Amino acid sequence: MKNIDSVAVKKDNGSLENKLKDTSLNKVVLAYSGGLDTSVIIPWLKENYENCEVIAVCGDVGQGDELDIVYEKALKSGASKCYIVDLKKDFVKDFVWPVIKAGAKYEGKYLLGTSVARPLIAKALVDVAKKEGAQYICHGATGKGNDQVRFEVSIAALSQDTKIIAPWREWDIKSREDAIDYAKEHGIEVPVTKKRPYSMDRNVFHLSHEGGDLENPENQPIDDLCLICTRPEDAPDQAEYVTIDFEKGQPVTINGQILEPLALLEKANEIGAKHGIGILDMVENRLVGMKSRGVYETPGGSLLMEAHQLLESLTLDRDTASFKSHIGIRYAELLYDGLWYTPLKQALDAFIDSTQATCSGQVKLKLYKGNCIPAGIKSPYSLYSEEIATFGEDHVYDQKDAEGFINLFSLPLKTNARMKAKAGLDI
Repeated sequence: MKNIDSVAVKKDNGSLENKLKDTSLNKVVLAYSGGLDTSVIIPWLKENYENCEVIAVCGDVGQGDELDIVYEKALKSGASKCYIVDLKKDFVKDFVWPVIKAGAKYEGKYLLGTSVARPLIAKALVDVAKKEGAQYICHGATGKGNDQVRFEVSIAALSQDTKIIAPWREWDIKSREDAIDYAKEHGIEVPVTKKRPYSMDRNVFHLSHEGGDLENPENQPIDDLCLICTRPEDAPDQAEYVTIDFEKGQPVTINGQILEPLALLEKANEIGAKHGIGILDMVENRLVGMKSRGVYETPGGSLLMEAHQLLESLTLDRDTASFKSHIGIRYAELLYDGLWYTPLKQALDAFIDSTQATCSGQVKLKLYKGNCIPAGIKSPYSLYSEEIATFGEDHVYDQKDAEGFINLFSLPLKTNARMKAKAGLDI
């Protein structure tokens, strides 16, 4: 991530009239998105923490045009400054790519789009807090969610003395409807309405939707819920082929075009979204102990994850592939729980990286109405031997050898069966 000193900071020309330099709670750095929760937090902080100066920090991880209004909105809402930190390149290279290499899917499905962004944003918050001399960091995560944990454990790992303010654990606002009313009372425009009250999180990796009618798992998502992906039934009637090349587990080209990580993911998003790839409707188990339902759009990530796993089917031996699949489950749990800056995660990274030394090659996929179909794999490190695997005649595999192998492989079973027969037990 860029050194925070090199990031452009936009300031207002005035100063807070009630700012007192000797106040213990002088400056609060707020994780700011411009969404409903963080929009109402600024006036709430100023009302409830007397004399505090609120410094908004928005980590740009690929929210797109959502950021166009963030700076002006933060200042209008009462912030003294607004940092907008460009994290997109670091996000893809250092946070998304490790998820792909690990094959990490929480509960076998979720590609961790929100989870992996939080530790990086937390680092930006800590960097700004250190620069500004702020002892407090505030976030808008609810007391029911995972993000409160992800932010706070990451901050604790990076800055042990920083104190946390979590309004959802303090204020009298009980629902998103209450928050909408509070915003209206304070003249703050918010991007949600009571008719479309979804909580959404967007970055270059994914877009999530939670809340509203989705809270009832009996409800099918509304037809226009997805904002990135085409509905599979509306996708083109003609299939499209895409080729992805990997070097040591990292995607490097798409359709023959060499691209930097951010541009490559954006291209994969464009192609995947067109064909309705990567829409996931999931009931998941939150870290805090409850089940929640969300709809995720991860078009490019789904393409890359599928391609990577297909390539590994050629380049990893059976035992390594099996063990790595277990590692992927644990890795996903760590990231879901916000434990990015931990010794275990670093140790798992070392194992995963070692498995990627020969994970280079090309994968071809056929995309059609939400389906991602294998259409060819090749690698200079392929462990697949057509000469050995063929059903035709070969000169490298003596099928008679199988008899001795089976005799030895079944020896423990035969021994156990003899014991049971001798003891009069049922086999």
